[in-house]
Amino acid sequence: MTTRSSGLFITLEGPDGAGKSSQAALLAERVRGLGRDVVLTREPGGTELGEKVRLLLLETSGTGHDGLSDALLFNAARRRHTIEVIRPALERRAVVICDRYSDSTLAYQGYGDGVSLDLLRVITGAATDGLVPTRTVLVDLPVAEGLARRRSGASTELTRFEAAGEHDQAFHERVRAGFFELAAMDAVRWRVVDGSRDRDTVAAAIWAAVADLFGA
Repeated sequence: MTTRSSGLFITLEGPDGAGKSSQAALLAERVRGLGRDVVLTREPGGTELGEKVRLLLLETSGTGHDGLSDALLFNAARRRHTIEVIRPALERRAVVICDRYSDSTLAYQGYGDGVSLDLLRVITGAATDGLVPTRTVLVDLPVAEGLARRRSGASTELTRFEAAGEHDQAFHERVRAGFFELAAMDAVRWRVVDGSRDRDTVAAAIWAAVADLFGA
């Protein structure tokens, strides 16, 4: 069952290197400027358990990972994140802005790794008690550009999904295509933004994608 609370739940999704984290922070700043209570968070992360799982899942030196194991770990963290952070914020009518949520599991472990989408929907539904974002913004850019952005930075900041040799370009192309398919299946919830442009232009496009939620 899909449930929505009295607050607003906005998620930013997209391929690696799309700039979601910085854009989430810019969006949070703009919404706070409207006088709204804003919770800015991320997945995996957001709780003590979530941050520990983040290290386990994203470290480049790990071994023994597979798509279903990853999905179960992501959703264990998501369960606590939903219970401890997201739902309490929505219940007090806050605006929750989250860098990645359950759609990333479908894109990466489903379309990317080939785990059954039906199974992943059952797992994510159980982890979140059916909580679906009010609005999801897909910040998109070509795979090669996104990976180049990430790999041009500090190597210590790379996750195992981005490090050369861990996942090939074909994997990331499947992930990107998966995001587009998810967006096409729920055009009411999703908006797509071109993330290849400069930061301020992308920020303006993201605001345009959610402004109706604030009566703007």
